[in-house]
Amino acid sequence: MIRINNRHKFITFRQAYPCFVFEDYQVRKEKNELVVEYFFNISDKFYFKPTLTIPDRKFYDYSIIDTEGFKNIVFHIGMIELISYWKATCSPKIIIKANRLTISQIEWWKEVYFHGLGEFLYLNNIHTNIQDLFSISCETEAETELINLRLTDNYIVPVGGGKDSVISLEVLKAYDMLPFALNPNKAITDTIQKAGFAAEETSIIYRTIHPQLLELNEKGFLNGHTPFSALLAFISLLISALTRRKNIALSNEVSSNEATVLKTNVNHQYSKSYAFEKNFRFYVKNYISDSINYFSLLRPLNEMQIAGIFSRFPQYFHSFKSCNKGRKSASWCGSCPKCLFTYIILSPFIDQNLMINIFGKDLLNDIELLDIFNQLIGLEDEKPFECVGTIDEVNASLHMITNKRHREETPLLLKYFQKVKAGNSLSQESKNILLKKISEPHFVEKNLLIKLRDLIDD
Repeated sequence: MIRINNRHKFITFRQAYPCFVFEDYQVRKEKNELVVEYFFNISDKFYFKPTLTIPDRKFYDYSIIDTEGFKNIVFHIGMIELISYWKATCSPKIIIKANRLTISQIEWWKEVYFHGLGEFLYLNNIHTNIQDLFSISCETEAETELINLRLTDNYIVPVGGGKDSVISLEVLKAYDMLPFALNPNKAITDTIQKAGFAAEETSIIYRTIHPQLLELNEKGFLNGHTPFSALLAFISLLISALTRRKNIALSNEVSSNEATVLKTNVNHQYSKSYAFEKNFRFYVKNYISDSINYFSLLRPLNEMQIAGIFSRFPQYFHSFKSCNKGRKSASWCGSCPKCLFTYIILSPFIDQNLMINIFGKDLLNDIELLDIFNQLIGLEDEKPFECVGTIDEVNASLHMITNKRHREETPLLLKYFQKVKAGNSLSQESKNILLKKISEPHFVEKNLLIKLRDLIDD
């Protein structure tokens, strides 16, 4: 990823636009949907009104929407939504008028914003610290009122259309489980359908970005990555409240804990990491509801284990997609880090001809992918800024592919790997650790942990 020196823009915009304001939010029930609107502005010069639209479902309990507890959840979604708009000018002061926060809550939000913006700051060459980047202030402060919910011990599974959420769907199908999709594309809807759920059995939310932000991006205002999975986390609380379901089961693996920029804290997957999960659980319990159980089902597993498990569900092979470039067309672009990583991590477990059929070509035979390949195997200081596995997992997968293909024509990138990694063979002990070890820490309960153990022991 190319770094751009936007330090001058950063300073100039902060001087020109000193305040970002979270003015208010609104919840209204319309004929066939629930609509949530947020009202933000930058120094009374730019105004934003992003929305969430939630189509009706028979399993929603709308009696909750006028309660203070539900409104508190809606407000908190706005607190994470605002960072996408704030980043255009990086205003040094964030003012919250929509609700009240304690000093402890403000400190928590500063930490989430700062770490969630690690990639944004790094790629824009902005050097700052958590204290200097911004202040957060509220007009008033009050004691926290936790939402009083009577929740069933059932599950919500956010579905992204990739191999990870497929496994969560399959593991939790034995329970009373509800799929949830944010801005669903074809890969997501196909995955949910193949898991046996109809559209009306799925909770769906549509998120709309306000056009003013896109206009600022076009004009050269600051832009970059924000912690999308943190937004998903807060939105999932709303679904938990509406459906009276206690358990929100994410599909984030232990591999997401590894930094993207080696020897730093810059992690593209920060809001998928254990650190965020732990902090989010603390925040929800203390400031929103102590009834909701947010956890990642796949946290004890790494990407290799997930790939091995996924290979047992061939019904999803041609519907799952992880490529961001091909998101709209539900396709693999075959030229991005996500495509190459997914191809590498699955290849030890799925027949080569089938892999080529899924992806449209043998990605390990595409020399145009060499720069990305070098990042994935650890020959650069940065991994790709994508949701990819660890360097060790990629190298281990390539060793396994080498052994698997020893009688076949060796593709170009695999020949290159054998040359640059000569002598770094994968021991049986290392392979067993990667394929059999249950990683800790995690928040998976014992009954589900047993299911995961059975899957990796098969």
